[in-house]
Amino acid sequence: MNLTKADLVDSIYNHTDLPKNKSAELVEYLLEVIKKTLENGEDILISGFGKFCVREKRKRRGRNPQTGEELMLGERRVVTFKCSGVLRTKINER
Repeated sequence: MNLTKADLVDSIYNHTDLPKNKSAELVEYLLEVIKKTLENGEDILISGFGKFCVREKRKRRGRNPQTGEELMLGERRVVTFKCSGVLRTKINER
């Protein structure tokens, strides 16, 4: 099962005194702050959860899996996530 944006809104609505439209605004604002921070190349550290990092990838050779044709993949930035020790422990407690 996937956790959707609507699920986040419902969870905030059910656990706070905020109306549903304010809960939706809160989720949208939080996601917008995260996106803008990552676009600027800055890392995001959420204590007890993990760290989102922007990494630079160099230009490299690749291959089209359908045709087998070799091609050059350009430079790009990717987002990586490393979970905190607290989260890792909770995940492995099952």
